[in-house]
Amino acid sequence: MSHANVALITAFYQAFQQLDAEAMARCYADDVRFSDPVFTDLRGRDAGDMWRMLCARAKDFSLTFDGVSADEHSGKARWVATYVFSQTGNTVVNHIEASFVLRNGKIVEHRDHFDLWRWAGQALGTKGRLLGWAPFVQNAIRQQAGKGLAAFQKSR
Repeated sequence: MSHANVALITAFYQAFQQLDAEAMARCYADDVRFSDPVFTDLRGRDAGDMWRMLCARAKDFSLTFDGVSADEHSGKARWVATYVFSQTGNTVVNHIEASFVLRNGKIVEHRDHFDLWRWAGQALGTKGRLLGWAPFVQNAIRQQAGKGLAAFQKSR
């Protein structure tokens, strides 16, 4: 029999497949911490707002996931998001490894791991392929994403 936290992680990704950011955010504890190579340290409502922003802006989006496993305290999953990056019109196929810390039926920590250079090459094209490994390009990607999240939150 699977652990209840497998159902929690599955529900999170099923909501993501439907671009239902509110259902995704309900899977998180109020004090959740989220990180990935772009959004390196989001806490609480900011993590939910990131999903709200990404779901609201999603274009030609699809998501698959597998490898969900969990116990009482931790979990993991693999997922692939395919979408059009709005700033360039380029299609991105991003392969992500997710890890979770779980408590009382909620996600308290969510870490997504993916190759930012590979992502930049797809999203930004030639510039990303040639310079996506460089710290100044990766930092610019992070700063732009942070500004986008702040603008999204201000507009709500």
